Amino acid sequence: MTLIRHTETRRTETPAGVMTTLASPTQGGTALALWRVDVPADRTGPVHFIDTEQIWTVTAGSLTVDLDGTKLTAAEGDTVILPADLPRQVSAGAEGFTAIVTAQASAKAGVPGGDSMVVPPWIA
Repeated sequence: MTLIRHTETRRTETPAGVMTTLASPTQGGTALALWRVDVPADRTGPVHFIDTEQIWTVTAGSLTVDLDGTKLTAAEGDTVILPADLPRQVSAGAEGFTAIVTAQASAKAGVPGGDSMVVPPWIA
């Protein structure tokens, strides 16, 4: 059993928002990573893909996901399951959003047409 104290979370800032790692392999987890995403109002992340399924639960605000050309909006309390390997772009609504996200601890991200994939720091 592993206990990860609030003081042991890891914060990663990007131009689109802040990811706070709650559980990951570097913190004692083995199969899953869990993180919180906080995005200010009207921000949009990059187009990218993840090589594994992700599950997002919106805890505040709203977001829009463009998944391979199909858009959907999720609000507080909604859960979105994103399949692997499809291009996606996440945008915050007018009030921004907070979500809890989980994926396999080995998840890698890439950009369409890019040469390499990386494990994002909030998953590692």
